[in-house]
Amino acid sequence: MTEPLEKRLEKAMAELQAAQEAVARTERELRSASFSVLSSDRAVRATAGPQGELTGIEFLENKYRDMSPQELAASVLEAASAARLKMNRHVMKAMAPFAEPSSNVPELKGFELDWERIFGPEVLREDDVDTARGPAAPAWRDALGDEGED
Repeated sequence: MTEPLEKRLEKAMAELQAAQEAVARTERELRSASFSVLSSDRAVRATAGPQGELTGIEFLENKYRDMSPQELAASVLEAASAARLKMNRHVMKAMAPFAEPSSNVPELKGFELDWERIFGPEVLREDDVDTARGPAAPAWRDALGDEGED
């Protein structure tokens, strides 16, 4: 026997209110989130803010003094890109539950988000970390010669 329309509507409204409150909590949390990442050469730490924007760069232990401009730029770009990617993945994980179908109200089917279109294809890739060997060498390092020039 099917549930009366009034009861189903009541459940749907309660679920909608709960979802709105959860979205508001998630938005508040995301507004204050940030991620920092070290470059693979440990010369630079970059921090990405809640919208993936670069909010900080630190040059560590004066390593930049011994680096060519190309090496330093590559380290900054590597750390900034990795911090932004971490933030994007955090947003994706935080927002994913809101796209799922409702377990209580079958009529609420959920919706699909094209994370790749929103953040780029790298957000869906597995991390390039091998637990036995540590992080994989960044591709940009292959493009630099021994003196840090291409």
